[in-house]
Amino acid sequence: MAVAVTSPTERVRPVSARHFVRLKLRVMGNNFRGQGWRIALFVGGVVAGLWFAAMGFFLLAAPGLAGEPRYALMAAAFGGGLLVLGWLLLPLVFFGVDETLDPARFALLPLTRRTLVTGLFAAALVGVPAAATLLATTGLVLTSGALGGWAAALVAAVGVVAGLLLCVAASRAVTSAFATMLRSRRVRDLAAVLLAALAALLGPLQLVVMAAVQDADWDRLTGVARVIGWTPLGAPWTVGVDVAEGRAWTVPVKLLITVAAIGALLLWWSRSLESAMVGAASSGPAKTRSGPVGGAVAQLFPRAVGWVRRDRFGALVARECRYWWRDARRRANLITIAVVGIFVPVMVNVGGSSFTVESGGTELAAPNSSPVLVSLSMIFVGVLASITLANQFGFDGSAYAANVVAGLPGRLELRARMTAFSVYVLPLLAVVAVVLAVLLDRPAWLGLMAGSLLAAYGVGLAISAFVSVLGAYSLPETSNPFAVNSGAGLAKGLFTMVAMVGSAIAAVPMVLAAALLGDVWLWLAAPLGLGYGLGAALLGAYLAGDVLDNRAPELLTTVTPRR
Repeated sequence: MAVAVTSPTERVRPVSARHFVRLKLRVMGNNFRGQGWRIALFVGGVVAGLWFAAMGFFLLAAPGLAGEPRYALMAAAFGGGLLVLGWLLLPLVFFGVDETLDPARFALLPLTRRTLVTGLFAAALVGVPAAATLLATTGLVLTSGALGGWAAALVAAVGVVAGLLLCVAASRAVTSAFATMLRSRRVRDLAAVLLAALAALLGPLQLVVMAAVQDADWDRLTGVARVIGWTPLGAPWTVGVDVAEGRAWTVPVKLLITVAAIGALLLWWSRSLESAMVGAASSGPAKTRSGPVGGAVAQLFPRAVGWVRRDRFGALVARECRYWWRDARRRANLITIAVVGIFVPVMVNVGGSSFTVESGGTELAAPNSSPVLVSLSMIFVGVLASITLANQFGFDGSAYAANVVAGLPGRLELRARMTAFSVYVLPLLAVVAVVLAVLLDRPAWLGLMAGSLLAAYGVGLAISAFVSVLGAYSLPETSNPFAVNSGAGLAKGLFTMVAMVGSAIAAVPMVLAAALLGDVWLWLAAPLGLGYGLGAALLGAYLAGDVLDNRAPELLTTVTPRR
């Protein structure tokens, strides 16, 4: 009599989106276990999200409570459009994107691309940003209901949900696409051009908005709002107002535009997501050398730092320079500095100096830029460049253990990290100063700009050194350079704000000198700014180095990602 040695095969349950959601909640719970600071950051993020949600809700609900259909349309179109742009740009520039579920960890599982995308998309909807966005935009439901009854409110609710899906899909697609491009050094320049082009669009938009607001031509603003309402930026947010105004025929068309945009974004995301699962993009065949170009030690030093000594300091500088050039996460920060560093001063000084805009037959002229305004904009750029080091040890992760075991002095390590970072940043700051001097046609102000930049950059390095030692946080082990762990988004924003505020306060003497000394300061700004910034950076490395020596093991534990 034969006996079966295997039991009947059980039916395999298909994987659905809810499994990804449950997995994310389980991973978040495990990450919070025994980590009081992460729980505190998460609670702080919830409180901040509720505050922004309440503000957005009242701003979007105010037109309906006041009974103003025209303002309701503008609030829906402009507010919704800015919300989508915020989801697009803020993860790239400031907060990063929550990647509790790393796509690379699903590479060996037999999951279809459709299952993976829908599951990760559903998991992305579980979080504070998505919940805050949903709560804020429900103000449109109240506005539509007050103006058009329950039918308009129901349509607005559908539009709000569709708009939230659009925001999350856009954020994921863009960050994943840039992560894929930045892993390939061959196309890093293309990523910089795309970011620069996207930022450059904000300048003309600013001029249009300024002219329209100053002229108070509400009919023109209403027309612009209607145009935005037919784009993916405003289509889902304006359907409820359209029903309230008697244009119910626009609802299926605008929802179709929104669905098509979401589908295109998810398709784009799925293409880059597959690359993220496979690994780093290939940069092509390796170039062969005709022969040795130097000794074994000399080959470890990049050409940009060939001047450093061949000792521990030089070795650390060479290593950090290679990391900043090759690591996609660090390279993304350099691109942000290059784009924002040029865009913000040009927008502040050139966008508001000696130009006229004809609007309604009236010429609107803006006042000329001043040395104080130029100094303020340069201080912002210098501070922005320096705060990239506010979590410099988080880039290393568990690899920082090598430094701890080697017993590197904290002062030496911080000086080396500042030097390597400055190799890339100082040329960018020089370009910013020259470009702004040319556009303003004020070559005599070049010293003023350079002094303000160097002073702010130096004090920013000093404060960032302390923040990086005392407020470090771990980054997820993922190929996405914009990814952060759950709760770390608030930490990134909080520590960045602390570093920015502290650096700006420390750089105030440069602004006061520009306001009090007048033309004399144009000649003194460059040397004094260089001395002030260099002295502040060295002092910061000296003092923060002692703190680093005392808590290096704790710092290693903090920056090591938890699996």
